[in-house]
Amino acid sequence: MKATIFPRENYLSKLRPFYKSADLIKVVTGIRRCGKSSLLLSVMAELKGQGVDPHDIIYLNLDAYGYTSVRTSEQLERLISASTSDDHFKYLFIDEIQNVEGFETLLNAYRESERFSIFITGSNSYLLSGELVTKLTGRYIEVPIFPLSFSESCQMETFLGIKHEESLQSRFTNYLRVGGFPRLLTIEEETAKWTYLENLVEQIIQKDVKRRVQIRNRAVFDKVRHYFVNNFGTPISLKNVAEELKRTENLVVKTETLKRYLNILEDARILYKCPRFDLKSRRSLAGEGKYYLADTSLYFATNTDQRINYGPVLENILFLHLRSRGYEVSVGKIGNLECDFIVRKAGDYFYIQVAMTIMNDPKTEEREYRALEAIRDNYPKYLFTLDTLLQKRNGIHHLNIVDFLAGTGEL
Repeated sequence: MKATIFPRENYLSKLRPFYKSADLIKVVTGIRRCGKSSLLLSVMAELKGQGVDPHDIIYLNLDAYGYTSVRTSEQLERLISASTSDDHFKYLFIDEIQNVEGFETLLNAYRESERFSIFITGSNSYLLSGELVTKLTGRYIEVPIFPLSFSESCQMETFLGIKHEESLQSRFTNYLRVGGFPRLLTIEEETAKWTYLENLVEQIIQKDVKRRVQIRNRAVFDKVRHYFVNNFGTPISLKNVAEELKRTENLVVKTETLKRYLNILEDARILYKCPRFDLKSRRSLAGEGKYYLADTSLYFATNTDQRINYGPVLENILFLHLRSRGYEVSVGKIGNLECDFIVRKAGDYFYIQVAMTIMNDPKTEEREYRALEAIRDNYPKYLFTLDTLLQKRNGIHHLNIVDFLAGTGEL
């Protein structure tokens, strides 16, 4: 029988070693509608394929009809108890558990009983704050999940039987705008795609921001949010942001308020920080960095201008791809020069520059290569562009970003 849910192997491979671990709670985090529930369903399908009795698998989606009134740990405990009438080892899956107040103590009790392997999801970072971290330090693993990468999007289209006549380059251009929220692949009409995205943005703001955080002036918050979303991929200085908002919007906002709003957007997984990293000291620079969107469609869904500014968009796509593969990503500072990304994994470093093209533009070519050539160690260096004609220079790998993202996507 053909599977009905696209298996996202990149994330399943991270969870698979812990399927039967009763001592560790498996926490899946990510922006709303990025595929967390489907990932849990894929795990459940694999467990059934391994011979686990379906009666020993408990799945509760606390955002679904019939469960939205479950708001206390006592209500949740009664719900779980109703599904555990025997002493068999159980697999417990709970979606959007942050809807339940005081869930941490209950989950820890189930974990300590050693009768449950527990999987939970949440759409904001409050899931991993407060009591959960205090009670479960060292007793949970987090698997951050992102919207579909470009390669996953292509694979899922094949999985769904969607055929394309356009080139890979054309599909990539469309992906840059429409993004990787999985539900979009089953929506054919272009207008309907944007309607879905606009509504999704509103759901995220209402459910994962305004219902969970006290925001005194929502009109000001919305203007600040639009500013940060519209300026993704650019260095953020809160002082400069305050000055810009005063000049363009006649809006006076304290830097402390801007910092709080920025943290709220990070907590809701709308924005991800890419900190600055000083290559000389090998340390992250506090308070500095860029911010990237959880999905580039979050920009296009809220702006009438649909033109693609390829520089930040390509950076955003590559940043998400690398993060989804488990790489740590920073903006590199090399004296007065900047390297788009310093990427770290298992003690290795990789240096990356990203540009739309270096063809027929000697100034751009020199700028992109100069930052990489200023790095004196022997770790691999990459220049990613949309160019199909590639060159070699001082051992730097010049790669076509579309081919890289459509392929294995490993450095």
